[in-house]
Amino acid sequence: MIDILVYLFENYHDFSSHPKSGDLARKLSALGFESGEISAALDWLTGLNNFPTSEFVCGIRSLRIYSVSEQQKLGVECLSFIIFLESAGLITPALRELIIERGMILEDDPVPLAKFKIIVLMVLWSREQDLEPLIVEELLYEADPERLH
Repeated sequence: MIDILVYLFENYHDFSSHPKSGDLARKLSALGFESGEISAALDWLTGLNNFPTSEFVCGIRSLRIYSVSEQQKLGVECLSFIIFLESAGLITPALRELIIERGMILEDDPVPLAKFKIIVLMVLWSREQDLEPLIVEELLYEADPERLH
């Protein structure tokens, strides 16, 4: 599934420009992706699109407490990365919650940081966040050195 998400990011200028589900599934199948992976990626994208986009406000002294299941599933590396992104002002509390929700549905347990970075990238891309080249490099290419050209 992660390979499909990366393919979409690398091949479509903006999130809304990729084909509709049926056409996209056929295209991905023609490219050699497995039907189970295609189905999982399309379901994941549907969930991403259906997540409420309303912002909520957190006070400067607000503290996010992670549940035991979030701590176990995402692990220290992913949770530390979320804290870093939020403290650096790269994500809002609402985006943090979307990232956590999308990461929690991955099959991996715990979720590897490299895959989690792709989830972060996809969430930012889907919400049309300004993606600086250095951020893209950190999220996409740092996770997989073979992708560097």
